[in-house]
Amino acid sequence: CAAQLDQTDDTKKSLERSLADLETTIAEAKDDIATLADEIKALEGGIASLDKSVAEATEQRKAENAEYKDLMANNGAAKEVILFAKNRLNKFYAPKLYKTPPKVELSREDRIFVNNGGTPPPTEAPGGIAGTGISVGFVQLASARAQLRKDAPAPPPETAAAYSKKSEESNSVMAMMDLLVSDLEKEMTEAET
Repeated sequence: CAAQLDQTDDTKKSLERSLADLETTIAEAKDDIATLADEIKALEGGIASLDKSVAEATEQRKAENAEYKDLMANNGAAKEVILFAKNRLNKFYAPKLYKTPPKVELSREDRIFVNNGGTPPPTEAPGGIAGTGISVGFVQLASARAQLRKDAPAPPPETAAAYSKKSEESNSVMAMMDLLVSDLEKEMTEAET
């Protein structure tokens, strides 16, 4: 009986030690859970702020993309108008440089019809600016450079310019058109990079 009491007492002490160890482990686990909960809240806050910054960056990229597309369309249309005007001036000032518009290619059926004495099919009237076929999808916007030029005008010439021939005048106009086209191309290249 005394041996059983001893054994039971040893078992009781062993169980009490295990219980104390388990209580310590539970307390440490609760502390770890509290620490992890705080870290999760901090990470959720960080994720929320990252989501907000990503949304803002997306909106900014969309706005920049719309601005880029608008710039490219406007500059392309302006370049097309300038080149068309330059070609028209070449017709008068430099006929050798004038490029005739491409001829309309008839379909096989239309060629047979015309060869048998029929009239060619009507062509669509060119739309756009003054029947040129150039679209009018661009809007003139004031740029920062134009504003700077507007604020500080160039000084007037000191004397009257010397007499110049008509061909010299046309060359200066053509050179100005070339300069405008190159400026548009530079601006489009800068926008692409």
